[in-house]
Amino acid sequence: MSAAEEYFLSSTDVSISGLPKISLHDHLDGGLRPGTIIELADAIGLELPETDEGALADWFENSADSGSLVSYLKTFDVTTAVMQTREGLSRVAREFVLDLALDGVIYGEVRWAPEQHLAGGLTLDEVVDAVQAGIEEGIDQAQAGGYGPAGQIIRVGQLVTAMRHADRALEIAELAVRHRERGVVGFDIAGAELGFPAGNHRAAFDYLAQNYLPTTVHAGEADGLESIRGALFDGRALRLGHGVRLAEDITIARQDDENTYVTLGRLSQWVKDREIALELSPSSNLQTGAISAWGDELGDHPFDLLYQLGFKVTVNTDNRLMSNTSISRELALLADTFDYELSDLEVFQQNAAAAAFLPLEDREELAEIISEGFEDA
Repeated sequence: MSAAEEYFLSSTDVSISGLPKISLHDHLDGGLRPGTIIELADAIGLELPETDEGALADWFENSADSGSLVSYLKTFDVTTAVMQTREGLSRVAREFVLDLALDGVIYGEVRWAPEQHLAGGLTLDEVVDAVQAGIEEGIDQAQAGGYGPAGQIIRVGQLVTAMRHADRALEIAELAVRHRERGVVGFDIAGAELGFPAGNHRAAFDYLAQNYLPTTVHAGEADGLESIRGALFDGRALRLGHGVRLAEDITIARQDDENTYVTLGRLSQWVKDREIALELSPSSNLQTGAISAWGDELGDHPFDLLYQLGFKVTVNTDNRLMSNTSISRELALLADTFDYELSDLEVFQQNAAAAAFLPLEDREELAEIISEGFEDA
């Protein structure tokens, strides 16, 4: 296993990679190591588009860089295909945790859709157990190897996900609640967003609310403000998965050399006032065309606008394999693009700590670890 690439804050010797970080939006089937895909595919006789690690990594990144969420999602046909056995799921989950720890992540939430991993004959409960076993193995191995910020043991919780174009959301919600004492910390819906609103799964969200399990909903990525409204009011989302197109509800009235004057719509004002976290994923948002209304470069991303206006922005990878990225790389890209300093990067991590699907005391502990880590830096 190779060490994670190290990133530094521009014009300083501060290692972003060595800072304590939190990952809230990271897909299990989007974070596989290319070498693992090749080995698992060989074991089941699956033909791959490339059989060299480097070439396969390039294939994923180039295929995902399509400007379309629908095209982007096709790359997952390969990764989910090698995640249909207990051994495959546990290995992927274990390595997922190790790679987070190597990047300095002290708390991560891994989201994945159990209903997509039943082709090998496992049940829904069995696939959740297999992933949890891998997570626990990864945590133990990371601790034994001393990965991550000094003295910190990574924690990881599962976000059980239902596919929004399917009709199993209530069943998956019941699965999530069943495993809440065995690693599951929350619920999500994912998949093709346009045409599949959160309201289609109202029964599932009602059930989750009645059982006090928190939800995050993919919204504001491939669809706009109506999708975000549905996530908040049908899905009762405590966080917005991406949510970048919330910026469509912000009107720039005028600008001068020093200031930008804006007007917030009722929806964006609601999100801001209630401090609903935005799970922004800059590189992924470029690849899927989520920010095409503003441009096609990172500098066009409304991340900085949302941040300067006081929204609870967090920085995420979405899919580390497809975007060839890490939390540290995303932070470095943002810092270079928007001239952020160490204090800005700390704000993003504190926002993530406050939004984590953990008890208040645990979130406060994460906040303290982040403060100490950034102060030491």
